[in-house]
Amino acid sequence: MAHYSAWKWLSSLGLLLITVGFSPRSMAQTRPTPNQTVECEILLVGGGLAAVAAAEEGLLAGRTVCMTEITDWVGGQLTSQGTSALDEARRQRQLLFYPRGYNAFRRRIQQHYGRLNPGECWVSAACFLPKDAQAILQAMLRQAEQRGRGKLHWFPQTVIKELDYNADGQLITGAIAIQHRPAPGMPPLNTEPLSRIIEDAYRYKDSARLQKSVIQFVPQSRPAADQTLPTGQHWLVVDATETGEMIALADVPYRLGLDPRDRNNPSSPVKENDPYCVQGITYTFAMERTATPQPQNPPSFYEQYRPYYGYDVDPRKAEFEFVFTYRRIWNPPTDQMEKAGPFTLPASSPGSISMQNWVWGNDYRPGTSEDNLIYSRQQLLATGQLTAGGWMGGLRTDALRKGEEIALGFYYWLVADTSDSQLSPSQKRPEPNHRLLTGLDSPMGTVHGLSKYPYIREARRIIGRPTYAHLRGFSLHEVDISMHDFREEYYRSLPPELYRSLWTGVAGLKTTEVIQKNIPLEQITHRGRSTIYPDSVGIAQYAIDFHPCMQDTPPEAAGNIERPGVRQAHGQAYPGQIPLRALIPQKIDNLLVAGKSIATSYSTAAAYRVHSFEWSVGAAVGITADFVLSRGLLPYQLVENLPRPQPELEALQKRIQQRGNPIAFPDTSIFNDQWQDWRVW
Repeated sequence: MAHYSAWKWLSSLGLLLITVGFSPRSMAQTRPTPNQTVECEILLVGGGLAAVAAAEEGLLAGRTVCMTEITDWVGGQLTSQGTSALDEARRQRQLLFYPRGYNAFRRRIQQHYGRLNPGECWVSAACFLPKDAQAILQAMLRQAEQRGRGKLHWFPQTVIKELDYNADGQLITGAIAIQHRPAPGMPPLNTEPLSRIIEDAYRYKDSARLQKSVIQFVPQSRPAADQTLPTGQHWLVVDATETGEMIALADVPYRLGLDPRDRNNPSSPVKENDPYCVQGITYTFAMERTATPQPQNPPSFYEQYRPYYGYDVDPRKAEFEFVFTYRRIWNPPTDQMEKAGPFTLPASSPGSISMQNWVWGNDYRPGTSEDNLIYSRQQLLATGQLTAGGWMGGLRTDALRKGEEIALGFYYWLVADTSDSQLSPSQKRPEPNHRLLTGLDSPMGTVHGLSKYPYIREARRIIGRPTYAHLRGFSLHEVDISMHDFREEYYRSLPPELYRSLWTGVAGLKTTEVIQKNIPLEQITHRGRSTIYPDSVGIAQYAIDFHPCMQDTPPEAAGNIERPGVRQAHGQAYPGQIPLRALIPQKIDNLLVAGKSIATSYSTAAAYRVHSFEWSVGAAVGITADFVLSRGLLPYQLVENLPRPQPELEALQKRIQQRGNPIAFPDTSIFNDQWQDWRVW
């Protein structure tokens, strides 16, 4: 196979992989003189979907926006991570109740292909090619720049290495970044998978593979007559990375992994925080149906991962066409129909393309301190990454490598193997009439065929500032959105005090009465809606959806199982809100958080991770940044006196809505407890 040959060629260059444990302790790197200095009003670190939405709103407001991104594509999970199948809740999609920019993107997909779902997939109403989504998002940013007369400084292949602060450490006053490009005589970027270059990308010095430029980002200068604010208030820095890099580098309080079980997160399987059990990552890839059988050669590492691969325990779904059409992102128009598991769909033919994102396939799900991908704070300290100049991205390189390998192995399993880890006896058959799509012009835009970056489902999550009802720091919790029946036997078996506290918390308008009159548990009814926030700046709805970590290491070992209990919270969720308090970290006053690193529990994060949520939170961040800059405020000042009325906050919310971005679902009210029709599926 083409990708396997490419990997062998790359090995001849002496580019070795780290295969055990931690990388050696990171040594502090001396900061070189920057090659250039760039002024920004909004610095977006990360180029994912939330960053695109934030950039668009900032540009429409006429702001100077800088955006860095480790890959060369904007769009994150939609593009560089390859998950170009929109995860949407049913009724929200029927009403098209989304942020303005998200709806505009959906329309552009339809205009580009002449249909919203050119893949005719069954998982979504819209499945399409990642490279086309990237082109559309870039065009949207260019048009926003022209319409709003803002300025976008786009820095692909760029990572943040260091942050500078003011004297009291509460304002970020500068950021040092490293941008890389191929060294002379070396193949183009996207020839090698991420694990091969990521450590090099975070080092200042040039290497045999990469040449570097050092960029200094600083707040946009003000006229001499306008120097009333500290320098750090002349800009907003936004963590829009996929794993919460900036909150780790700035060392603000955050959570990672499983939260302790309590009244707000009653489904958690642990009594103490487990930072190593984080949702699985996925390197997606695209494969094409061909008219004739193709050569299929196993990768050298195939046998290591073979025990993991499987279809589904349901025999109706344990067949190739069900998986192929699941996220089929291109299908030539046809009137022919065929069976795909329990579905009847337009038939696949030569030229049909499927993107793979399958739990018992290319999901890589480590869950111990020996193999986790996103380093905990303790691990960052142990590897020296929190020392000056020591930041290396905060990820385990070996976990990235194994994620890449399990994905390439899954392709071979799909087309050539007959085993099945999920069903015995296996009914798996070879499907040789397919090829892995590789090359810089392929749907993933890589020579090796994998997505440029893994799909990240869960990141570091900030702990917001203490506020009323959240004295230990603000966060969204499971009980804030879950439709779960908390009378199930699992919850009845909780300690009595915890069980009563749980029901007191979900009693809604009757909570005070429950407490004062000591109402029996069996007489308490669930409020039938999500928590409503006075500082909401966006909306989100999807199921609480888990791809749990595995119990033992290595995760691909034969007989390994998902961590028991993690799926307990899995299920339907009410339409929810995005409070401004969830975007504001502790300690740093000019840092905002977008994307999956907002203040949520692990269960809420499992719902607040899909495409429309990222757009909603990104739009809120972009508009909030413009708002506070124009009024000489810091974000926390908009919410610091809640629950008292906040005129500035109300003005911000009005502006967000005027820009076409909802902050609440229709008929959101403490008196409306009829939300059952808003089921996700």
